[in-house]
Amino acid sequence: MTDPRLAVIVLAAGQGTRMKSSRAKVLHPLAGVPLIGHVLATARELAAAHVIVVVRHERDAVSAAVLDLMPEATLVDQDEVPGTGRAVELGLNALPSGFDGDVVVVSGDVPLLDAGTLASLVEAHRRAAASATVLSAMVGDATGYGRIVRDASGAVLRIVEQKDATDDELTILEINSGTYVFAVAALRSELPRLTTGNAQGEKYLTDVIGMLRTAGQLIDAVPAPEAWMVEGVNDRVQLAATAARLNAMIVRGWQLAGVTVQDPATTWIDIRSSLAEDVELLPGTHIAGATSVARGARIGPQTTLVDCEVGENATITRSDATLAVIAAGASVGPFAYLRPGTELGEGGKIGTFVETKNAKIGAGSKVPHLSYLGDVTIGEGTNIGAGGVTANYDDIAKHATVIGSHVHTGVHNVFVAPVTIGDGAKVGAGAVIRKDVPPGALAISVAPQRNVEGWTEKNRAGTASADAASRAITEGTD
Repeated sequence: MTDPRLAVIVLAAGQGTRMKSSRAKVLHPLAGVPLIGHVLATARELAAAHVIVVVRHERDAVSAAVLDLMPEATLVDQDEVPGTGRAVELGLNALPSGFDGDVVVVSGDVPLLDAGTLASLVEAHRRAAASATVLSAMVGDATGYGRIVRDASGAVLRIVEQKDATDDELTILEINSGTYVFAVAALRSELPRLTTGNAQGEKYLTDVIGMLRTAGQLIDAVPAPEAWMVEGVNDRVQLAATAARLNAMIVRGWQLAGVTVQDPATTWIDIRSSLAEDVELLPGTHIAGATSVARGARIGPQTTLVDCEVGENATITRSDATLAVIAAGASVGPFAYLRPGTELGEGGKIGTFVETKNAKIGAGSKVPHLSYLGDVTIGEGTNIGAGGVTANYDDIAKHATVIGSHVHTGVHNVFVAPVTIGDGAKVGAGAVIRKDVPPGALAISVAPQRNVEGWTEKNRAGTASADAASRAITEGTD
């Protein structure tokens, strides 16, 4: 149920220069979702009535991603005035004038902060009737973070940024996570009074805490259960560390749900993927995107599935697949490459060194090895011999091949599309099929074999091949 007295402002305007990337920091992927996607998912779970996202750097790309992930979010552009205080001020202006609840402020680059922790923060804030409540954390090394400064009784006095801290304040190990809950009235009264008179020339949101304290308002700070929950992602090193931590939690969750993961350290599962009980994942497996894997399927080792659907008891070994559907009891690999549009029917097989693209392969049909099948529809119970190729591109357009049910093709067949092979037909080895084959027919394209005797001795005189041929001929006439 939506909380009408709760709003969330997501700060996503920063440039993120330490990422050293042309991509906005909040759009870097984590477990298959942009960093900001995790923050928006938390905001949605928090059931706030209003979610406002403040953008600036790579504005169009960030805005498009936000609206794709949360169409109901409100986008606000940060102006030329720098600082988190200004960002929140602009976000606040987007709230309805009659809103009189609490405002949660979160950063778009803190992906592991969960809705349960935020809900507890809001509850503590309301229980204390505080004007502002800070989510803090205790760390072993506070370098780079703003510090929570308390008085002798433990009450929060202010937050001081690293560059503005005294030597004594730099020894404080309780840090500001950058996540807050404010009574909206407190923000409306204090944000207009912020200035840029500090070491970085920015409007600090943290200054509001000291201003409220000076005004006699109650300020609270609640430590997060674990410091890693509030860690931001500022560079590629932190992104990798966060990805590893999140993946470990995802893998453990699936293990507890009945999935066998032989080697959690080399298994990666995206957050949008789903696995059924008794699925088995072998080492080096990556389950990516919105992939779903049904009960009893066995995936890996060294396999990547992106946005795929895998049926019950299917097996996929040392293969890559994207936007493919593998039905129950089917098998893929090893060393198969399934491109988008591949559909393998129940009990079917795509075998070793086979590439498929936009290929519909019926139940029980097999493509055992060394084939390329693109833009093809195959019926049931058909066997494609080794080296089968659909020649689907004529340098101008793609064309389709249709192979019926219970067809048996030979080795090294080329099907020059558009062409149709009827049900029950047979294709001889080495045939190049340029015309439709009627049902039940045998298609062959065999030229008479011609042997030109003495060719090697005449045309390759002095080579090892010519010498070997000469010896063999001499021995054969003795």
